Amino acid sequence: MTHTSPPLALTMGEPAGIGGDIALAAWVRRAEGVPPFVMIDNPERLTRLAARLGLDVTVRPVASASEATDLFPHALPVLPLPLPHPVEPGFPNSANAVTVAAAIERAVRLALSGEVAGIVTNPIHKKVMYQGGFRYPGHTEFLAALAKPLAGREVMMLTCPGLRVVPVSIHVALAQAVTTLSIEAIVAVGTVTAQALTRDFGIASPRLAVAGLNPHAGEGGTMGREDIDIVAPAVERLRQSGIDAIGPLPADTLFHERARRGYDAALCMYHDQALIPLKTIGFDRGVNITLGLPVVRTSPDHGTAFDLAGSGRAGADSLIAALKSAAEIAANRARSHV
Repeated sequence: MTHTSPPLALTMGEPAGIGGDIALAAWVRRAEGVPPFVMIDNPERLTRLAARLGLDVTVRPVASASEATDLFPHALPVLPLPLPHPVEPGFPNSANAVTVAAAIERAVRLALSGEVAGIVTNPIHKKVMYQGGFRYPGHTEFLAALAKPLAGREVMMLTCPGLRVVPVSIHVALAQAVTTLSIEAIVAVGTVTAQALTRDFGIASPRLAVAGLNPHAGEGGTMGREDIDIVAPAVERLRQSGIDAIGPLPADTLFHERARRGYDAALCMYHDQALIPLKTIGFDRGVNITLGLPVVRTSPDHGTAFDLAGSGRAGADSLIAALKSAAEIAANRARSHV
């Protein structure tokens, strides 16, 4: 397969987690159609980790992302970053949080300049990042601060084969997700989602299925009026704007195989309503995609897995899916000149 576009940038993530393990494994499996990527990481760490895992990987520091595409078939290209504290797999140290954040910042700068086609982020550990001074709820919000959303709002989409889900609220307590749910929030998320389905996925007329908040979508108001007073008016507003949206639909019947054939993405009212079906259906191949940014960003849909770090037992399928998704989205945007 010939790649003429710029490489992707892959961030280090939490260095004591499995990010390095799966990045090395993805490079070893490059013949499976893995698009070229340049890591933003510490080359010495990766070299030691490859030896520990028994992987035949040549780690090659590079001065620019442009070197990566030609080098990728023969060695893993790495844009070097220093690590303040030595890394032991499975044992995180908050002193390294500044480097983890710096890798994300550098990836965004490279994407905004066009030096890379998109960003793939390895998992971070929020508690460790907070201890190191990180002040954002998560990756998605940090990326939005670095690369301003096209329509003023970033949106998190999770995908796996056969399903795309988008939660209206993300990293907030369930009680807050319910009390802050609004018509405006649903409309804003639905609009960004529909636009991204066309721009990033090439779907000319996207179909949105909107889940109800309450069991059985409120059952006519007998289990709460939120679906009558908030969700239904939001769906109607989306339809008035020209978006093919239906709902509110009972979430307990929205995700079986036959139902999934009727929509291109499911709009969910809170985090777990979206992520539980996604991870049940495609845990090993889930991809996190940030919609609405001027840069392409994907991530494997799993955490740092400290118990697997450095063991050779961490699977790279989700990261490989994230790399392939980023390359496909970048190609779709290039075709649509976005």
